[in-house]
Formats: sequence, structure tokens, C-alpha cells
Amino acid sequence: MGVRSDLDASFDFEIVDEFYDHYSMMVESMEVMIIDLSKPSMHRRSIDELFRVFHNIKSASGYLKLTSMNKLASFVEDALEELRTSENPITQETIDWLLDISDMFAKWKEDIKMDNELSKINFSLLKLPDLEQ
Repeated sequence: MGVRSDLDASFDFEIVDEFYDHYSMMVESMEVMIIDLSKPSMHRRSIDELFRVFHNIKSASGYLKLTSMNKLASFVEDALEELRTSENPITQETIDWLLDISDMFAKWKEDIKMDNELSKINFSLLKLPDLEQ
């Protein structure tokens, strides 16, 4: 039994479907927002949107008891909050890290779709990049 089966057994089918639909949209939009962080004209909007995406994933995954997803979303949300309050441009290292984070959330999207167990978090994602230039 995979993660989707576990969710369907524990929660109303409509809640699980709504989560998956919203989660899919957020995951699909992450990469563009991350790449836009390097564009001065898009920086503020992208960082704020990314923060909201990870905040929403953190909240929904917490409700659904998707612990690893919840913990990683919380970790990223904290890093994004630090970036939101900084006046420094975002480093390429940070952008690359966020792209790797995006890949992890995309993998989890596929895990849910295929009713697999959630993939383990790559430990390299837990090493916060240098957030300052």
C-alpha cells in the first residue's frame, strides 16, 4: 500500500483529491518561480510566491500527516523567510538548491500519483546553501 492508499484510507476522498490537484499545480509552478529569482524585476514577486507555496504545502502536508513532506516544506519556508527579509541578491547556489528542492517535491508528486511510498529525502537538500552573496 502506497501513500495515496494511506491517504484515501485516512481522509475523505475529496480532501485527498483536492490536495493532490493543488499540490500538483504548486509543484509545476515552482521551477519558473525559482528561475525568476535571478531576474531583478521578478525577484520580490517570486520569493513571496515561493514562500506562499511552501507555506501551503507545509500546512496541507501537516494536516494529512505527510511528515517528511511537512518537515522539508517547513525547512524551505524558513530559508525563504530569511531570503525575503534580506536585501542581498539570491546566490546561484541558492537557486540551484531550490531547483533540487523542487525536484524532490516533483518526485513526491509522482509517488502520490503512482501510489508508491514517499521517496526518502536526499540529505544534501538539508544542507542550507550560503544565503548571502
